[in-house]
Amino acid sequence: MSALVKVNHLKVHFPIQGGFLRRQVDVIKAVDDLSFSIPEGKTLGLVGESGSGKSTVARALLKLMPVTSGEVFYQDKNILPLSEAEFRPLRKQMQMIFQDPYGSLNPRMTIDEIVGEPLRIHFRHLNKTGRSDTVAALLERVGLPSENMRRYPHEFSGGQRQRIGIARALAVQPKFLICDEPVSALDVSVQAQIINLLRDLQEQFKLTYLFIAHDLAVVEHMSDEIIVMHHGKIVEQGTSEQVCSNPQHEYTQKLLAAVPTL
Repeated sequence: MSALVKVNHLKVHFPIQGGFLRRQVDVIKAVDDLSFSIPEGKTLGLVGESGSGKSTVARALLKLMPVTSGEVFYQDKNILPLSEAEFRPLRKQMQMIFQDPYGSLNPRMTIDEIVGEPLRIHFRHLNKTGRSDTVAALLERVGLPSENMRRYPHEFSGGQRQRIGIARALAVQPKFLICDEPVSALDVSVQAQIINLLRDLQEQFKLTYLFIAHDLAVVEHMSDEIIVMHHGKIVEQGTSEQVCSNPQHEYTQKLLAAVPTL
């Protein structure tokens, strides 16, 4: 199966400056020599504690932050050297679902405006009626009645807001979705609903996921393969079953031990 996304030796380092002349005195290796690939239609889980470098990987893959070195291939094209104008046609194929369903939605915009904004940018042939019809269909698909379109984010629960964020990401018909801790701010019962929704959407639209979380149990449920990150490096990698049933690295074993059990 061909890889939709392939990452080679990705490094993201942040210089630390100090002294009177503000010279570089050290470097933070947020991501240090990461390599992986994600086959089309599959899910790669990226797991680790806060500060392990997971979200930095997500932003680097979408060219939302500078990369120190390495390659990121999307459909066999190295996207890192591309200018913003060259990357723009690919940007709508690569979308992100954010961790915070409270902070990721503009409180001054209605749901119609929030989900419709990417349509206005990337599908300029659609008039206002066409955009509203598309938004209504997207909301229904993620489990929200379309009559909610004129309401504002503060009128919804956390789980409902995350559904709105998913609808916004789907609006431009992406092929690759980065789910950056999409359920960590939600109650456990709501987490299960959102995970099941993401799995249904993946099957319906043939989506490819990078699923990021600190909870190994959640990642196991979502992923075909899992990468365990610690201090910017990969410490373990394998199929979901291999990593969770027979962890080899001490850090992975600690993550598994931290998973709550009934």
